[in-house]
Amino acid sequence: MENIGYYNGKTDLIENMMIPMGDRSVYFGDGVYDATYSVNHIIFALEDHLDRFYNSCRLLEIPAPMGREELTEALYSCVKQVDDPNQFVYWQCTRGTGIRNHAFPEGKSNLLIYCLPCPMKDLSQKYKLISMEDTRFFHCNIKTLNLIPSVMASQRAAEKDCQETVFHRGDLVTECAHSNVSIIKDGKFITHQLDNLVLPGITRKHLIQICKEKGIPVEERDYTMDELRAADEVIVSSSGALCMAACELDGQPIGGKAPEIIKTLQDAYLERLHKETDPKA
Repeated sequence: MENIGYYNGKTDLIENMMIPMGDRSVYFGDGVYDATYSVNHIIFALEDHLDRFYNSCRLLEIPAPMGREELTEALYSCVKQVDDPNQFVYWQCTRGTGIRNHAFPEGKSNLLIYCLPCPMKDLSQKYKLISMEDTRFFHCNIKTLNLIPSVMASQRAAEKDCQETVFHRGDLVTECAHSNVSIIKDGKFITHQLDNLVLPGITRKHLIQICKEKGIPVEERDYTMDELRAADEVIVSSSGALCMAACELDGQPIGGKAPEIIKTLQDAYLERLHKETDPKA
């Protein structure tokens, strides 16, 4: 198949699929999601993504749509039906279907999956960034469907021919509209600590592991917009972007002072990805 959509056991091409008007994603955004790459029809870092997915369900008190093993089987069933071996794999769980009512409905949660061809990002590309006050709510650690602030911030970036928006609360950097953001300064990898203001990014987690393997010191702490502007490198990381260096913030040049560290991280990350998705392994 060219692509595949899945909803509560039914599958078809994405463009042929429909969901009920009563699905709580429609009027409340009441659900959680996760996403990653599939390379060679092998889903990358799936266990990490499932950990985060089930934790998001738990934090929003949404009953998981199925057990971990069954969900893994459902995801792989979809991946294997798409002809292209390199795909974007997305899945979401909503609290269920019913007449609009703020209180939780009775009944089962809904599971949606889609897979479509998607080449990996070119890591030699440099990102241009803008900055914006972070006015999102205080559950940023949950991968919820409520993404309107991120949608608006992404549009502002696109209007300025940039790839991402750096959020800050006051002078403190949190993350980007749909990525984590970290900096390199004096040979150290510095990233916001995990709390309710940032998403526990899977790529962020892997980059920290790689830094420790390569002897690069890691600091998980608050850091300021001035520190970001003065950083040797600024790294935007996500399951879709992997590990991208930034070259501009609000029209001013940033980073570019430690390309050897960027290359070390990018090469190690690609090696990890290809090793895990090698069908011969």
